[in-house]
Amino acid sequence: MTEGTTSAAAEGADTLTRLEQEGEIAADYLEGLLDIADLDGDIDMDVEADRASVSIISDTGGRDLQKLVGRDGEVLEALQELTRLAVHRETGDRSRLMLDIAGYRAQKRSELSELGAKAAAEAKSSGEAVKLEPMTPFERKVVHDAVKAAGLRSESEGEEPQRFVVVLPA
Repeated sequence: MTEGTTSAAAEGADTLTRLEQEGEIAADYLEGLLDIADLDGDIDMDVEADRASVSIISDTGGRDLQKLVGRDGEVLEALQELTRLAVHRETGDRSRLMLDIAGYRAQKRSELSELGAKAAAEAKSSGEAVKLEPMTPFERKVVHDAVKAAGLRSESEGEEPQRFVVVLPA
């Protein structure tokens, strides 16, 4: 094994340990929040695509947790930012942690992937650019990934909060 390989492996392990630490801090913060709100939920931690991922799931179908998702995921987005701030306060590092509650973000990801694939198919068949409705950064990222998987290019245009994805024909 070369020295560079050892160093890269150690760096990868350090990143994983750091992300696991972020997940632990986030889980502690969210458990406290659930206690304060008197809501039941289990916390699941993972590391996905070089970021910590924390999910709050419910064994009662998640009805109580819908309060933490809010309309169009607005409360979820706010809680994600608060959780990132809690991690930053503990570690001193900016966090890219992703939070999901009651499977909302996973369901949204599935819907957006389908939307991106349909828009790519439309751009391919018509030869015209396809403009989508304004989306959050998370939503745009999922659509961009789906368009790329379909073999086309896309770009974001406009200013927040009216930024949207344009799918470009081949």
